[in-house]
Amino acid sequence: MKYNLLGNGGLSVSEICLGTMTFGEQNTEREAHEQLDYALSRGVNFIDAAEMYPVPPRAETQGRTELYVGSWLSKQARDKVVVATKITAPGRGFAWVRGGPKAIDRESVEAALNGSLQRLQTDYVDLYQIHWPDRYLPNFGQAFYEPEKERTAVAIEEQLEAMDSVVKAGKVRYIGLSNESPWGVMEFLRIARERGLPVAASIQNAYSLLNRSYEPGLSEVTRREGIPLIPYSPLGFGHLTGKYLEGARPEGARLTLFPPFGQRYDKPNVAPAAAAYAELARRNGLSPAAMALAFVRSRWFVASTIIGATTLEQLRENIDAADLELAGPVLDEIDAIHQRYPNPAL
Repeated sequence: MKYNLLGNGGLSVSEICLGTMTFGEQNTEREAHEQLDYALSRGVNFIDAAEMYPVPPRAETQGRTELYVGSWLSKQARDKVVVATKITAPGRGFAWVRGGPKAIDRESVEAALNGSLQRLQTDYVDLYQIHWPDRYLPNFGQAFYEPEKERTAVAIEEQLEAMDSVVKAGKVRYIGLSNESPWGVMEFLRIARERGLPVAASIQNAYSLLNRSYEPGLSEVTRREGIPLIPYSPLGFGHLTGKYLEGARPEGARLTLFPPFGQRYDKPNVAPAAAAYAELARRNGLSPAAMALAFVRSRWFVASTIIGATTLEQLRENIDAADLELAGPVLDEIDAIHQRYPNPAL
């Protein structure tokens, strides 16, 4: 397993990060612990969670993911594991999360973080991320910015001051952004540097063969500002494994269990693009999932790729992809398919 530094900070993270959003919904506590044990045995030291997990978000299950991670973490050497979690931002409902997230301000940050720390059974988190912007921004499959949807938002300086207070209290080591735009990242960086506030160590955005929207703008931010990507959904919600080809809905698969949850991928060019990538992989003796993960991991702006699995077999295959290097001709053919089906799951 290889390790990379997040941003300009001191967090050394494995190039594979274990995503945990199925813990508490599709995975029991025992299964969650089995995954965590296996990942750790393979050199994975980076775990990503969120206060609103598991998904799909429900009042009955909210917080279980962190609870399951916490009951495992309490038995580990804390300094050997890098734990990331996220504060739920306003704008998407979730009335059951702290009575409905209203703002990324000091009161909300302290309440959300203290709840996460209690569930995680730890005194601190290594990386605390804003799950999506406090302000309006199209994301999760929305492609167009609509000014009339703008809403009152907490000033970025105030958000950073709230984060600064928990960093100074020793409850957070580094902060991160998620589902952000180039403008948003640059504002967070500019204000942090001007005011001596915490500088974001990473960006967690969707990135896969089906969504390479990070490349045109945010990759330049990574290059010039030193803030890398932690990509989520590298398998395109399972579409890039090939299991949904020709309209298949395997028993127990996420889109079989929760059809509305895949709205970002319910777009006309997702299926033909996924089929083209699967055919390319098989023509080169690769599994579609391994090729998709190897592609994401090969990008120079990626620090650690978040993988999630519901079975140990899936997790084993995903971690094995860390050893796969794609040949030049395969990468050229990937780009050719991307030209035919650019960002079908944006």
